[in-house]
Amino acid sequence: MSPNTAFVVIYVLVAIIFPFLAFTVAYFLRPKRSNSEKTTTYESGMTTRGETWVRFRAQYFIYALLFVLFDVETVFLYPWAAAYNQMGLFALVEGFLFVGILAFGLAYAWRKGDLRWT
Repeated sequence: MSPNTAFVVIYVLVAIIFPFLAFTVAYFLRPKRSNSEKTTTYESGMTTRGETWVRFRAQYFIYALLFVLFDVETVFLYPWAAAYNQMGLFALVEGFLFVGILAFGLAYAWRKGDLRWT
């Protein structure tokens, strides 16, 4: 077995064993006694009245997902811009293709009305 393969095998074993080990240690170290104070509301400190489950509109999540999508894809443009001089015309074509896909996605979301905040 080559040293690189051994390193990968050891890394995979540690990655599999570590979560089980962490949960086992946490199980034995956690406090076991429960009382009524631990089961009360902790976010605002006030007891709730009426129905406590609030339905959020799916549009908020779609708006957040679109923001994350375009934000992450924009991060990919920074290395492209930094290495643009070394790649030449190929980088220009790839950059326009990438920005075109982004523009198509933005136009699609805009046309569907997902960007309208209501």
